Amino acid sequence: MEPKPEFAKDEVKGLLESIASTGKFWLDWDKLKSMLSFQLKQVLSEYPEAKMTAEQQNASLGGTFEDLVKRLDEELHAFIEGPPFTLQRICEIILAARSIYPNLSKLALALEKNLLVTSTITACSDPYPQTTIPNPSEQDKASEELQPPLPPLPPPQSESIQNGVEPTVDRDEIMTEVEETEIDHDMSIDMDSFQEMVESSETNSTPAGNS
Repeated sequence: MEPKPEFAKDEVKGLLESIASTGKFWLDWDKLKSMLSFQLKQVLSEYPEAKMTAEQQNASLGGTFEDLVKRLDEELHAFIEGPPFTLQRICEIILAARSIYPNLSKLALALEKNLLVTSTITACSDPYPQTTIPNPSEQDKASEELQPPLPPLPPPQSESIQNGVEPTVDRDEIMTEVEETEIDHDMSIDMDSFQEMVESSETNSTPAGNS
């Protein structure tokens, strides 16, 4: 039972991916239902159980493959006013069936669980999401917006600091200046004492000469 190519595979896959990611649908339900039925039959036919004999199918599925497909398709078409509220999960299952369910019986059980509901949802009034590829200038602008702002430049250093190295102060030169100041001060004191000693000596020697 190979499904008839009623729709383009890329078109159906893109629509189901949009519903799986958003949980919303935009198409008329009758058209969407036909696309779901087409994709469902396509996925079911990819399982090895589809190519088994009738006896093997009865042992594995509890019935023939044709009966299983017919039952699931009828459960899907039983929704008249709108899709089941589990539409998003149904799309997820159909898109990744082989990676989630290793055999057809488990896939059928998961689908029936999501189809045996009564609540429905309505079509979304929002615009259909468009997938666009930005041009290089838009990509550059987006990358610039994502980059963090550059830190502010440090304030300019004073003239005493150049190239990040503070000028060294020659401690020996400072000490030499201090010592010279002290020596000059001591020398002035010693000269004053020496002058007093000379005057005292002259005073004492004058009377002795007169005698």
